[in-house]
Formats: sequence, C-alpha cells, structure tokens
Amino acid sequence: MSLSDIWDVLVLGVVLGSLYAVIAIGYTLVYGVLQLLNFAHSEVFMSGGFGGVIALTLVEPAAGPTGLQSAGYVLLGMGAGAVLGGAVAFGLEKAAYQPLRRRNAPRLVFLLTAIGASFFLYNLAGKLFGRYPMKMPTMYENKKLFEVFGAGVSVTQLIIVLAGVLMLLTVDLVVNRTKLGSGIRAVAQDPEAAALMGVDIDKVVSRTFVLGGLMGGVAGFLFGTNLQVDYTMGFLPGITAFAAAVLGGIGNVRGAMLGGLTLGVVESFTVEIWGDAWRYVGAFAVLVLVLMFRPTGLLGERVGRTA
Repeated sequence: MSLSDIWDVLVLGVVLGSLYAVIAIGYTLVYGVLQLLNFAHSEVFMSGGFGGVIALTLVEPAAGPTGLQSAGYVLLGMGAGAVLGGAVAFGLEKAAYQPLRRRNAPRLVFLLTAIGASFFLYNLAGKLFGRYPMKMPTMYENKKLFEVFGAGVSVTQLIIVLAGVLMLLTVDLVVNRTKLGSGIRAVAQDPEAAALMGVDIDKVVSRTFVLGGLMGGVAGFLFGTNLQVDYTMGFLPGITAFAAAVLGGIGNVRGAMLGGLTLGVVESFTVEIWGDAWRYVGAFAVLVLVLMFRPTGLLGERVGRTA
C-alpha cells in the first residue's frame, strides 16, 4: 500500500468514523441517564434516512443543483432527518420506557423491551415504506473539492465530516455547559439525589432521548446520501456504533466520539488490506482487545463525569 493509498483510506475512515460517532452518542446518552442499552436506536437512525428521502422527494430537487440551492437541500434533508429521528425517539421513550420506569421494572425487562421495540420499528418501516431500497434525490454534483496529502475529498465526504464535527461539539457543549446538561449529569450520577434536588427526571430523560434522536436522524440522512435507504439500513451501522460507544466508554460523550473515529479508521484499513468480507472483523477485534486490558473502555466514565 502506497503512502497516497494510506491517506485515501484514512480519509474514508474519518468520514465513516464521524457517522459512527454521531450514532454512538445516542447510545451513550441514554445509557448515561438510564443505564439502558437502547437497541432501538438503530431504527431511530434508519428513520432519519427516510425523513430525508421524503422531504427531498416532496420538493423535487433538480439534478445537480449548485450553490445556495444545494446547501438548502442538504439543510432540508438534515432537518427532516433530525425531526423524524427526534420524534421517533421521543415516542419510543414515552410509549415503551417511561411506563417501565414508573413501575420500577427490572433492567432485564428494559433490555427485552428495547429489543422488541427495535423489531417493531424495523417491521413498521418495512410496512410503511416498502421492502425495496429508496434512492436519495440528487442534491449536488458529488465532485472532488480538494486533496489532503494526495487523497481526494468529495462534497459528500466534506458535508459528513463537517456536520459530524458540528453536532459532536454541540452535544459536548450541551452536556457540559447548559442547564439540560447539568440535569443529564446529575441524573447519570445519582437519580435519587437529583430528584431530591428538584430535577424533573422524566423531562431530563425525554429530552435526552430527543437529543440522541436528533443526532441519530441526521446521521441516517447523511448515511443515505452515499447509499440507498431501506428498512434494514440501521442494523449494521447501529451495531457498529454501539460497539464504538462501548469502546470509548459507554456513558461518556467524548468516549463515543473517540470510539466512533477509531472503529471507522480500523474498518477502512481492514477492507483495504483484507477485503470487504473482513469489514467488521478488524473493528470488533480491536474492541475485544481494548476491553481485555481496559474493561471500562478508552475513557471509561459515565456521562455525568465527563466535564
């Protein structure tokens, strides 16, 4: 592998890792406040892809629009993905998890409910949108914009990385610098004490789900700009993003970012060296090796202790 090839693979890895990191934050936020592995988050991600397709199909963007028109279509798709993702996450929390929380259900029941909700949303999407893939309408000419040490960076790649960085920084600021973030960290550290101090736990949990859903929805739209959108699209990216959250330290926002980027880069180099059949082998081998020596993950703190 030449030096230019290495840079090409690294660029692809950063782009893929940015998507994984954005999805992983949804897992890690919910785990931080509820100690719940929300396996239905992969379907929240999937809903964002459908949201983008529906919104752009309704406005019927012309093939290869340029300039501000292209930017407007991208923002519309991201907004639609975020809205649908946030709405699905909010509905999921209200319908599936809040009743269990109020009845002090065992953790195993939460886990089984998450798996059941994932299958429900998966099949509901197949029923509503059909079993055949949907193509994202053309928003811009996906040409090479510039090079990084000889590696070309396309329009789509730049949008994914910039959007990912912006969302990751925004969530980090929300968690560490806002009233909602204080509530999230308080509930993550000690929900009973937080309730005694006047924190509305139901509101904090609902808003945390919505925040994770907004990010997952945007990631679903961005993922769909490269690939077709269908009801199965959330499974493999969702599982890999969950692994990224665990690798970085489940419950830690910055850990999710680091874990996502790490797995994205490892996955890209694995495909380049051994082929697409080994795509997930290298990434999950790294996960196992890291957890053998550091069971809490790379950063290994709960969301309430990331400040």
